[in-house]
Amino acid sequence: MPRPERTSLPHNDPSPAPPTRFGPRTGRRLRFIAGGVALVLLLGYLLVTELHGNAAAELAETTRLDAAAAPAVVVVRAEHSPATQTLTLPGETAAWYESTIYARVNGYVAKWFVDIGDHVKKGETLATIETPELDAELGAATAKLKAAGAEVRVRQAQAGFAKTTYQRWRDSPKGVVSDQERESKKADFSSAAAQENAAVAEVSVDQADVDRLMARSRFKQVTAPYDGTITERHIDIGNLVTAGSGASTTPLYRLSRDDPMRVFVDVPQSVAADIAIGLAAEVTAASLRDREFKGTVARTARAIDPRARTLRVEVDLPNKDAALVPGMYVQVAFALKARGLVEVPASAMMFRTKGPQVAIVGGDGIVRFHKVEIARDDGNVVEIGAGVAPGDRIVLNISNQIADGDKVAATDEPGLASAAAVTK
Repeated sequence: MPRPERTSLPHNDPSPAPPTRFGPRTGRRLRFIAGGVALVLLLGYLLVTELHGNAAAELAETTRLDAAAAPAVVVVRAEHSPATQTLTLPGETAAWYESTIYARVNGYVAKWFVDIGDHVKKGETLATIETPELDAELGAATAKLKAAGAEVRVRQAQAGFAKTTYQRWRDSPKGVVSDQERESKKADFSSAAAQENAAVAEVSVDQADVDRLMARSRFKQVTAPYDGTITERHIDIGNLVTAGSGASTTPLYRLSRDDPMRVFVDVPQSVAADIAIGLAAEVTAASLRDREFKGTVARTARAIDPRARTLRVEVDLPNKDAALVPGMYVQVAFALKARGLVEVPASAMMFRTKGPQVAIVGGDGIVRFHKVEIARDDGNVVEIGAGVAPGDRIVLNISNQIADGDKVAATDEPGLASAAAVTK
């Protein structure tokens, strides 16, 4: 089998052939570099191990010290309540009067003269109603009344004739007419007088019917019962309206009077006893900035709602410029008199199975839980009726891990106002 021919590289090929052997110095150099790298890695491992060991020991020592140290708490001193306390509660405005106006007669809307937002006066016409059926009934009743009047005149003439006849027969000499004829004329006269009285009574009945229909006819003019503002309109020209206010009857208008204005507030049971008739109140609304409305407590429900445990209170205030409208959400501030009690921040209160409690830190740094009685809750500040004395150091937001009798490291807050601000 013939061998393949070798092709020799040209002499000008720039690629040199790789060496096939290394010198003795090259091997020693590689061994020296590998040993250095291993030494560096060993030293790095020892250094990292030492650092980790020191960090673990330091963490263990810190944990031991933290566990041995007393837990830190923030305390505030209980203070006497101020001379007056402002209680702010949400409220809702309501119209002084509010009426739904229905039709009093059946018919069709002929015209309407006012729309929503219009201010109307008492007696002003709001709309007119066409009543063809009522008009026909009134015409028939009027005609019947005239006929009854004519019947009265006939009965009067008959009664007059019967009277004179009876008088002639009564005054005739004896023997000229018989007693039976005289009694007969007397009976005719009594019958004629009775028929006259019946006709007069029929006239009265027919007159009453006419008056009733005429009174109903006046309701063709729908008028305002008092000064107020139209808040709803449900009619248009040509609408069929029905008298009455049933579930199937559509109202014509809704009218409200906004001056003065009522404000209803639900007062918590804890302060219900402090709300008295005549107590001043200040009303503000978020939509009416820089406006304050002065009013007074006009009346209360005098009963606690068993579902919400609140007392319904009504505040009356003037509203000359109609700035307040019914249905607004407002804030009502009451200036309540002080009871001479002690107040603490709401964040200091604890509610447990034994009732409301506070944690008090003594001079020795020991925490003691005291059962308290809440006299008034203002949201951020709570007045205590019993269980706390002025100057007691009260713990704020105490942890569940702290038990009665534990020693703590207390840090004092500047004052009760700052603590209340933290609660907000």
